[in-house]
Amino acid sequence: MALTVERKKEVISEFAKSEKDTGSADVQVAVLSERITTLTEHFKTHVKDNHSRRGLIKMVSQRRRLLDYIKATDQSRYEALIQRLGLRR
Repeated sequence: MALTVERKKEVISEFAKSEKDTGSADVQVAVLSERITTLTEHFKTHVKDNHSRRGLIKMVSQRRRLLDYIKATDQSRYEALIQRLGLRR
């Protein structure tokens, strides 16, 4: 269910702007998207897990705020990021 250390490192290295970049908005959105995907799979088998569902809703809100920030600062970067992540918006 949880995001493994190896997978998180892969996602960070894929979306990082430089070698030491671990906290830029792009990386944060990518890690949140990965966690949201794993939780969505979890809910397919554990329908009544409402405590984790609350965490999922918080993660989706955090990702939305980060995406809004990226969109306000750099529109082309925003469009490239959602294209790479396969998000609907």
